[in-house]
Amino acid sequence: MTPIMQFEGIYTPLVTPLYSDGSVNYDAMSEVIENLIAKGVHGLISGGSTGENYAQDVNERLEIARFTKQQIKGRLPLIVGTGAMMTPDSIALASGAKEMGADAILVATPPYSVPTERENALNVLAIDKAVNLPIMLYNYPGRMGVHMGEDFLDRVARSRNICAIKESSGDINRVHLLARDYPHIQMSCGMDDQALEFFAWGARSWVCAGSNFLADEHIALYQACAVEGNFDKGRRIMSAMMPLMRVLEQGGKFIQCVKHGVTLDGIDTGPMRPPLKGLNKDEKRALEQVIQVLKTTIAKIRAED
Repeated sequence: MTPIMQFEGIYTPLVTPLYSDGSVNYDAMSEVIENLIAKGVHGLISGGSTGENYAQDVNERLEIARFTKQQIKGRLPLIVGTGAMMTPDSIALASGAKEMGADAILVATPPYSVPTERENALNVLAIDKAVNLPIMLYNYPGRMGVHMGEDFLDRVARSRNICAIKESSGDINRVHLLARDYPHIQMSCGMDDQALEFFAWGARSWVCAGSNFLADEHIALYQACAVEGNFDKGRRIMSAMMPLMRVLEQGGKFIQCVKHGVTLDGIDTGPMRPPLKGLNKDEKRALEQVIQVLKTTIAKIRAED
C-alpha cells in the first residue's frame, strides 16, 4: 500500500518565541520560519511539545499554526500537532489544520489517561474520520504513559491515511519491529541519539527539535546516511552530535535548551511559559560550549568531501 504522503528529510518542530509577558512574538516566529526555510529543512511542525503546546489552548495553537502556514507560503509542507488530553480537542485541532490547508497532522496518545491499545486506536481513528488527512503517529510512552503497540498498529493501519510514525520510545527493538513488521508505515526518527540506527533500518525522515538551531548539522547527517548511504561519514557526524544529545536532556530541560540555541543563533525566543523556567548561567555555558565544538567538528567532516 503506497502512502498518500512521503516523509523525506528533516522536519523541525518549531519553537514558539515569546515576549516577556508570555504572549507570542510573531515577528521572531517569522524569523525562525524564514531561517529554517533558508537552511533547507524539509518540513515544519506546528503545535508540538517543542512549541510549548501544553501551555496553550486550542484556539492559540490554531492561531500559531495559521500564522506558520501563511508564513511558509507553500514552500514547505506543514504538519500540525493535534496532541491533547481530550479527543474533541484533538478533532478541533485537526479540523483547523484541514481548514488552513495543512499537509498532514501529528497524532499522539492522549496524555495522563493511559488508554488501552484499543482505546488509543479508536482515538486516532476518530480524528482520522473527522478530517481525512495524512497522519504521522507519535509514539512517546515516556510522556504519554503507554506504547502504540502491535494491537494498536494493527487496528489503525487499516486506514491508508496512516502514513508514518514518529518513534520516540528510545527502545531500539521498536525500530526493528516497525522496519520488519510494519514497512507500510514510514518510520521517522523521534529519538535523536538513535538517528544513525533509524537511518540504518530504513527511516527516511527525522523529526528533530535541535534542527531549530543546528539545521545544517542535522541535514548533514540525513544527507550522509539516507541520501548518500555513507554510514562511515554518518557515524563521524553522529559521534560529534552525541554531546549535544546529552546536554539537551540535562535535568529534563530539553525545550529550554532548544529555545536558548535559537537565541544564540540570533533570534530571541524569550522566556518559557510556566511552569517551566529558562536555563541558568551554568546550563547556558555548557550548551554554548557543546554547540561550538559540534559546529567546528561537523564543518571539518563536511569540508573533507
